Amino acid sequence: MPEQVITADMPIGDVLTKHPHTMQVFFRHGLGCIGCAAAQFENIRQGAQAHGINLDLLMKDLNDVVQAQAN
Repeated sequence: MPEQVITADMPIGDVLTKHPHTMQVFFRHGLGCIGCAAAQFENIRQGAQAHGINLDLLMKDLNDVVQAQAN
C-alpha cells in the first residue's frame, strides 16, 4: 500500500495549499465550501463528518490524486 501523504487530521486549507490539484476531489465528494473560513482550520475528518462524507473513500481519492501527480 502506498504511503499516505495526506492524513485525515490535516487542515483542509493546508492540503489545498500544498496540493491544489486535490480541490476537484473535495468538490467531487461534496466538500464544496473550500473557500470558507472553516476550511483554513477544520481538518479533513471534521469536514467529512460535518458533510456526511465517507472519510475512507475521500482519503483514498485524495492520496491517489497526490500519488498520480507525483509520478
